[in-house]
Amino acid sequence: MTGRYHETDPMSDVISDDYRMLQMISRFGITLGFGDQTVAETCQKAGVDTGTFLTVVNFLTDTNHAHINEMVEHIDLPTMLRYLKNSHTYFIDYRLPGIRRKLIQAIDMRSQIAMLILQFYDEYMAEVTRHMQYENTHVHPYVEQLLEGRRGEQTLADITSQHEGSHSSIDRSLTELKNIIIKYYPNDQNAALLGDALMDIYMVEEDFLNHCHMEDTLFSQCVRRLEESPLLASPAGEETSPSTPPMAGDGEGALSDREREVIRLVAMGLSNKEIAERMFIAVNTVMTHRRNISRKLDIHATAGLTIYAIVNGIINVEDVKL
Repeated sequence: MTGRYHETDPMSDVISDDYRMLQMISRFGITLGFGDQTVAETCQKAGVDTGTFLTVVNFLTDTNHAHINEMVEHIDLPTMLRYLKNSHTYFIDYRLPGIRRKLIQAIDMRSQIAMLILQFYDEYMAEVTRHMQYENTHVHPYVEQLLEGRRGEQTLADITSQHEGSHSSIDRSLTELKNIIIKYYPNDQNAALLGDALMDIYMVEEDFLNHCHMEDTLFSQCVRRLEESPLLASPAGEETSPSTPPMAGDGEGALSDREREVIRLVAMGLSNKEIAERMFIAVNTVMTHRRNISRKLDIHATAGLTIYAIVNGIINVEDVKL
């Protein structure tokens, strides 16, 4: 197998070389205390497919990813599916709520900007939860159906394209949150706590990015190979190409007076229709203004635009509608 680690390596070396592997082994159901056992011995004792475990380890520790097709050959899909399900549970039930608790401790909840930062984080957490729950209820059952030898009317590409959320948009939301905290939240007596929470946000961002990349490459290729298997019962539906993720903004630019007014009305809690009526323009024009604003500021969430409006004097705090 291509990669840094092999089945004869001591499992303790894998953990000692990269702290991220602590999270990874727990998602496989492997616990600490394996002594001098090799990777193969530890996996066998835990009932984990060794090839899949090593593939994930080498995927996470090698950023080149030049051998994806070869890696897929060593994956046991049921084992990979269990790993991804456990990862979802980790993010939704433990990691993201834990960061939220740290943020509450670190920021002054009497501050309007602090409330908006928490609202922004809650929106991000809800977006991640919706995305992973969709995969839990649509993607994973579909793969389980394939593993049972039954082909569905849709393909994996069909199922994933029907979901509004995307990995890139979720990752962009977290980047915006980091930037807002760094740029606009003032230092206070809880600066150390906020720094700790911010470090956790950076770490979960890296973890989530690796998770998504694994789903988009290793997991997806495994499923597509299974979809092409002649042993599956009933014909497959015609495969469609996955939707192209939206492109990120191409940099900041000066806001026009109209765009500043749109931001002010957004911060006041008005809908696109209400903004259009207030400014005597079409709803499509409002949507165009909002796209241009998001591109220029690289801020896409309403909470982020509201914080920007307060900090830059576009709106008074008392006029903000939470």
